[in-house]
Amino acid sequence: MSMPKRKSKAFKADGSPKKRWTAAERAARGHAPRKSGGVRNPERRRERFENHDDRYERRDERPRGRFDDRKPGRWGQDERRFGDRQRRGGDRFERSDRREGDDRFASRDRFDNRDRYQRRDDRYKRRDDRRVEDRPRKFDDDRFGRDRRSEDRFRRGPRDFNRPPRGFTHRHDREADVDQMSWEAGHVDVEVTEVDERSGFAELGVAAPMVAALAKQGITEPFPIQRATIADAIAGKDVLGRGRTGSGKTLAFGLPLLTRLAAGESTSTPRALILTPTRELALQIADNLSPLAVVMGLDLYLVAGGMAYGPQIKAFQRGVDVVVATPGRLIDLLEQGAVDLSQVEIAVLDEADHMSDLGFLPDVTTILDAVPADGQRLLFSATLDGAVDKLVRRYLSDPVTHEVDSGRASVTTMTHHVLHLAPHHKNQIIAEIANRDGKSVLFARTQMGTDRIAGQLRQAGILAGALHGGLTQGARSRILAAFKAGEMPVLVATDVAARGIHVDDVSLVLQVDPPMNHKDYLHRAGRTARAGESGAVVTIVLPHQRKLMQRMTRQAGVRAEPTPVQPGSDELKAATGARDCTGAPITEDDYLALIAPKPQPRRRPKRDGGFRGGRGRKPWGRG
Repeated sequence: MSMPKRKSKAFKADGSPKKRWTAAERAARGHAPRKSGGVRNPERRRERFENHDDRYERRDERPRGRFDDRKPGRWGQDERRFGDRQRRGGDRFERSDRREGDDRFASRDRFDNRDRYQRRDDRYKRRDDRRVEDRPRKFDDDRFGRDRRSEDRFRRGPRDFNRPPRGFTHRHDREADVDQMSWEAGHVDVEVTEVDERSGFAELGVAAPMVAALAKQGITEPFPIQRATIADAIAGKDVLGRGRTGSGKTLAFGLPLLTRLAAGESTSTPRALILTPTRELALQIADNLSPLAVVMGLDLYLVAGGMAYGPQIKAFQRGVDVVVATPGRLIDLLEQGAVDLSQVEIAVLDEADHMSDLGFLPDVTTILDAVPADGQRLLFSATLDGAVDKLVRRYLSDPVTHEVDSGRASVTTMTHHVLHLAPHHKNQIIAEIANRDGKSVLFARTQMGTDRIAGQLRQAGILAGALHGGLTQGARSRILAAFKAGEMPVLVATDVAARGIHVDDVSLVLQVDPPMNHKDYLHRAGRTARAGESGAVVTIVLPHQRKLMQRMTRQAGVRAEPTPVQPGSDELKAATGARDCTGAPITEDDYLALIAPKPQPRRRPKRDGGFRGGRGRKPWGRG
């Protein structure tokens, strides 16, 4: 049943319109102007605003508020608020005087700030005199070779606002308490033999001590990218090298860099700079090149985010020859004035295409503008896209280009498998593949996805850890170290670990989520079949992802026939070596015990920057 339509008040019952009074007619009958509609009375409006202004003027004549320098109004009443408080305080003391009949509070000068500070200064002075003359000496004069009591710098007066309190630590020192990554240069003892002088590296011009150090690591012959670029880089030419991930680009630029620096004279500022996009890659490069730098008498240091500022600043003050850095932290140190790049002779860009993908090009250009323009440039990348080409045209002078392979999959020791499965079988198939023998790297698209997959695998009895950018740098380093050592056979990672990270004996890469493009596919696949080893790349494809994977594999040059699989099927076991999960769940305590930071001894605060006092003394020297 519909409600009857309500009639407007502007019409009578018979439907005829009502008469509307004008403003003059309303005023003649003694009525006020209408609140809405019609024509307002301009005289009444003018009168209302005049009264409004008068009201504000009267209010402004009253004591102004707390924010009277900003605008008059009702905010705060500074003078009235604090003045009334002082008057009430005075009245209270006066009433106390009359009540008690004494003159303890008769004078308000006792509460004057100047008198209070003067009495405090006198108190400190008396205490300092007592400390110097009467207190037993805390330090032995003969031990320090002088009478420390007589030194003026041990006489402390009132509080020094420019001096930090007792127990205070600088921001850079406080960062040591955070879960951060630490790094130390590696060392190796070598002895040059005649075999080293006749090796393939020696023929390219690499210094004999580094050839011996490589031979001790089992590296005796150069890879194709190394054989193509080392000679030109030692000759001082700008080099543009393109090689697939895992092809040995680190030694391709590291060996000529160290060889050229060893032939020059050392300075107190960096002479070589290596820029990398990720912290893990920077750590890997520093670990690989630091033993070679030591045998050549050079000082190499790592500068990356997630590490304490203090050791890095001290290293630059001490003097560094080679800096391996990520762009963000190096920019930060440049802005602080802690690093000087005016003496850099060789600048290296590793994984330049990934720097472009991560948005580091503005930082890279800022850093390259800070180094001398006549220095040598070495740029290495797996792909040479438009952004990398801009860097080449702007900063490289007549570069020598060496391209040892194309941007397509061409590793004969790597097999590719595309598994088609139903969505409700995905978790079980992932667990069976991860339960295989050997090391496996699983790739997911998001940080939450890596944490979820790693947790599900631990519930299935498989020790797996998640590696992504949301973790602290210390946790990332410990998880990666446990995976490299074989203590944790499965690593679930985002694409942060897909660029340049080298782990020995990784025999399978499982792509739980498809990559964004064919370049990411190749970089993910490059975690296995490195340095001549064999490996398999397996991609899980759901029904709605089949067309995407067909296009992606075609662009990457991968030929893989789709294989429908189910949990426990023979096709799954033949392609991946999957096994049924029968182990007991791994508790979080057991997992955290593996990756937890080692307990560090508690450092006592330095006494040089704090106050010295007796037992029970409070900070700032207050008694």
